[in-house]
This record gives sequence, structure tokens and C-alpha cells, in this order.
Amino acid sequence: MNEPVKPLDIKALRNSARQRIEEGAVTAGYSADREGVIALLNEALATELVCVLRYRRHHFMASGIHSHATAAEFLVHSNEELAHADQLAERIVQLGGEPDFSPDSLTQRSHAEYVEGATLTEMIRENLVAERIAIDSYRHAIESVGADDPTTRRLFESILAVEEEHADELADLLTQVPAKSN
Repeated sequence: MNEPVKPLDIKALRNSARQRIEEGAVTAGYSADREGVIALLNEALATELVCVLRYRRHHFMASGIHSHATAAEFLVHSNEELAHADQLAERIVQLGGEPDFSPDSLTQRSHAEYVEGATLTEMIRENLVAERIAIDSYRHAIESVGADDPTTRRLFESILAVEEEHADELADLLTQVPAKSN
């Protein structure tokens, strides 16, 4: 049996909106652990920034007969990871937190590693490993946030979808590049 929909108390809603307005988007209806969500977002931010840097390096260092198209793909991925970082930083600020861009601890906070790779194949592999780490990290973040913060959950879900595309594209590239390719 479905329960009847309760009508919204408009007067109470208006009064509530006027309370603690300095908190911006975070209203009394926000039920998530805000500090915990901000921590998840900052971990994701660090991961995205490390991925930006690794992809950028690989873009410039890719060489060999198969490198042109792969280097171009690395640049596309780097730009998409940077857009993710921007979205995450924006959400952190919306929740009243501060995005952590500190380069001193970036690699320690990132879930993915910064591995340079000496050959084109190694670069593709390292990026694929990082994408697989990001996929599982975002799945964990989505589960952790659950229904308590639908906006952050949707952000994580949208980024996850792109990370899965990246992993699929890299897996395809790996089959196209000879194992000894530089």
C-alpha cells in the first residue's frame, strides 16, 4: 500500500529558508555528514588532479609510430579530468568546505598513483590502472553518500560514467598498440 503524499508546509519551508542563510546551499534538510562528504570530495579532487598531471605528461611524452592518436586521446582525457576537478571543487565550496589543491600532499591524498611509464604501452596501462582505481573509488563514494546528499551522489555518478568510458577507450588502445611500442 502506498502512503498518501504529505502536503508541503509552505509557511514552514519559507521560515526555514530564512534561517542560517549564510550556509548557502546547505539547508536544514541536508542530512549527510557534511565533513565526511567534503573529505570524500577532496580525495576525489586529489585523484583527478594527479590524473590530469599524468595524462598531460603522457600526452607530451608519447612517441613512436602509434603515438599521435594515443597522445591526442591522453590530452582529451586530461581535459575531462580537469573538468571533473573543477566540478568537485565547486561542490566542496557549495558545502562550505575548502578544496585542497596543495601540491605538497597531492599524491598522498590521491587514490591513483602518478606513474610516468617509459613506453606508450606502459603509459596506456598506467592510465588504465588509474581509471580502474577511480571507478572503484567513485562507486565507494556513491555508496557512502547514498540518499543523504543526492547532488553529490549525482556528481559522483556522472564522473563515474566518464571514468568508465576512459577505461573502455584505454582498453581498446591497449589492443591496438604493439607490446614493445614506444
